[in-house]
Amino acid sequence: MMKRILLTGGGSTGHVAVNLALIPHLKRNNWEVHYIGSHNGIERELIEPITGVTYYPISTGKLRRYFDLNNFKDPFRVVKGVTQAYRILRKVKPNIVFSKGGFVSVPVILAARMNRTPVISHESDMSPGLANKISMPFASKVCVTFPETLKHLPEDKGILLGSIVREELHQGSKRKGLHLCDFTESKPVILVMGGSQGAKKINETIRSLVPTLTKNYQIVHLCGKGKVDETINVHGYKQFEYVKDELPDILAMTDLVVTRAGSNSIYEFLDLEIPMILIPLPLSQSRGDQIQNAESFEKQGFAEVLQEEELTEESLQSYIHKTFENRAQYQRNMQRSEQSNPLEKLYGLLEEYSRK
Repeated sequence: MMKRILLTGGGSTGHVAVNLALIPHLKRNNWEVHYIGSHNGIERELIEPITGVTYYPISTGKLRRYFDLNNFKDPFRVVKGVTQAYRILRKVKPNIVFSKGGFVSVPVILAARMNRTPVISHESDMSPGLANKISMPFASKVCVTFPETLKHLPEDKGILLGSIVREELHQGSKRKGLHLCDFTESKPVILVMGGSQGAKKINETIRSLVPTLTKNYQIVHLCGKGKVDETINVHGYKQFEYVKDELPDILAMTDLVVTRAGSNSIYEFLDLEIPMILIPLPLSQSRGDQIQNAESFEKQGFAEVLQEEELTEESLQSYIHKTFENRAQYQRNMQRSEQSNPLEKLYGLLEEYSRK
């Protein structure tokens, strides 16, 4: 009998990345795959085109720690989402639900509890996000990426999984990446990205450095939706709002990355042994999870950390030169990092709990 799984998670690329890695594995093992996400989130854009995965959009409300007028409306959206998710679960009858977190996952996990469907959730950041904190009591197990996260969880719930990286990221072609960007092999490539929404200060700072940096480097800039600056036309500088199918090829040619410190992305760069300059989201824009992620990677010798408050043209240029010159040392540190096939571990967990 074919097993059914219902996946959920969204709001950012990071809340979809593990599901994207898991889906080919599930399909190879003949699971029927269903996905609940939001109507307009990036998860719909990434998941809906995948053959063999049925996508269901539901109503969602964002969970905020700060005052906002939407805080009064969003509980009603969450209640509506729970009702919609409950009906979907009754129809699909999955053996198990896997949640990657994000605000869309809360109604799904509550509905799974009402349907007595087992739930496995995954927390990528060092400290659990609000959605995962709310959902934790209803999950059978909570998988984590950082060992430090276990102390935030009940002893019988936490499982240290490590990082899960999509298989296709290892299958990129440097030649295709260079051709896509009209780059040459004679200069190193810097990848700059600020997450799926882009990052205003990073975008502005790197653009002001384009004339200087392109003397020694080539820059591919993933600048976020609607953030491409059409006025810049410099050979050796290539902009994209966002890339999907081309990402493995871009990563294959990348020598150094300047990025935020979302855990899924930085673990992908670790797995590919790409030295990093991490500019975590500041406390004014986040709960501090990216700052913790960045500090952990800096301590292990995988990255340099530049706080956004200290980000200037001079500081970024200095960090780029320093990190590139020392790239061999960062790569040696990355090679010593233990990766113990976490995708197989997660799949085994889903198999085990789907029988319960």
